[in-house]
Order: sequence, then C-alpha cells, then structure tokens
Amino acid sequence: MIEMVGFDGDDTLWHSEGYYQAVHADFEQLLGRYVDLSDTRVHERLLATERRNLRLFGYGAKGMTLSMIETAIAITGARIDAAGIRRLLDLGKGVLAHPVELLPGIRDAVEAVACDCRVVLVTKGDLFHQEAKVAQSGLGDLFHRIEIVSEKDDATYRRLLAEFELPAARFAMVGNSLRSDIEPVVALGGWGIYMPYHVTWAHERESGIDASHARVLQVDAPAAIPTALARLQALAAAG
Repeated sequence: MIEMVGFDGDDTLWHSEGYYQAVHADFEQLLGRYVDLSDTRVHERLLATERRNLRLFGYGAKGMTLSMIETAIAITGARIDAAGIRRLLDLGKGVLAHPVELLPGIRDAVEAVACDCRVVLVTKGDLFHQEAKVAQSGLGDLFHRIEIVSEKDDATYRRLLAEFELPAARFAMVGNSLRSDIEPVVALGGWGIYMPYHVTWAHERESGIDASHARVLQVDAPAAIPTALARLQALAAAG
C-alpha cells in the first residue's frame, strides 16, 4: 500500500507560474524599446539563457532576474541603460514579493490525504523564497517533512525515500510537472498524480513520460486528489 504522499509546491499548492509569465511579457515590452521584436526571438533566447544558468543560479525568481539582465545585454548589444536594468531588478523583486494564493480546495485535499498517509512537501527553488511561501501558505503544519531542494531528480527522491526507509512502491507524488514531479518517482517504482496547471514553464514541459502511464493518474483539480489516491492504492494492492 502507498504509505507516503509527496506534494509539489509551485502551481500545485499555490499559484506561481502566472507571475513569471507576466514578468516575461514586461521583459519583452522593455526590450521592444531597443530592438525589433519580430526578429529577436526574445522568449527563446531568455529560455536558453535560463537553462544555461540553472547550474549556477538554480531555479526561481533570482535566477530568472539575472538571466533577464544577461539576455537583455546580449539582445540590445549592451545598449540597455541603467534605468532598464533597474526595471528588470524591480520585476524580479516583484515576483519574490507576490502574495501566496492557494489553489482552490488544496488545503482540504492535503488534509484528506493526511488522514491515511504521511504527507511531505517536496518543492524546488530558492530557499528563502520557498520558505517564505510555505510560511505564508498556512499549510506547513500539515506536512510530516518539508524538503526544499535544488533539483527534483532520481537522486533527490532516492535520498528522501532512504531517509524514511520507504520502498518507492509505497510512495506517490502529486504535482503539475511530469518532468520534475512524476517521471523520476515512477522511474524508481513509485506512483504519480499529475495535476496540470493552466500554464507551464517551457523547461518543465519536456518529459519522457506522459499522463497515460500505468502508474500515473491525471486530475483536473485538487478536490479529485483523494479519489485518485484511492484508485492508486487499489492498483498498488493488486499489483
């Protein structure tokens, strides 16, 4: 039987990506003062810079801000002025300061799951920012463990399961990213509940698994998570 359930943070417990997308739109508008946007591929070049910098800056608003500055300097041929750089810094700070807004029904869903299983929060990103989100969310008291990690991969989930002395087959992960939340867990022999968000960062859309996998169930809203977990429990028991 499944004994422990992990929950992702951003866009699973609370809204996040929408704030980043709004900043990307403002970033493009700012660069439009310097270059012809139709010939620049702003978003593709920013994404390439962000991916290149992940090993240096990690995930989150701070890395995005530094990558925006680097991309802006490159795209404008260093013509962007100090006021433009300051605007990019302000955009990044705005993401760091945005209020935490829970997805409707998510607290009830986590509480329902916690009645039968241990629940852990496994979220990646900047430590300070994620800690602040957890504190503002009011959900921290529901979790047996809160893990803020730099990456969600096989090694991260192996370590977590080893600390709990738990076989992967007794663990399920709930999240909006097939790449980070579902694929590594299923690869280890665990289970996944995939709850797609209406917008997803391009980097997270690349995955070697899809929602039709035999060990994965897709839900459309938090209210459906407990029922999906019950179905996975039945599959685990039968398997």
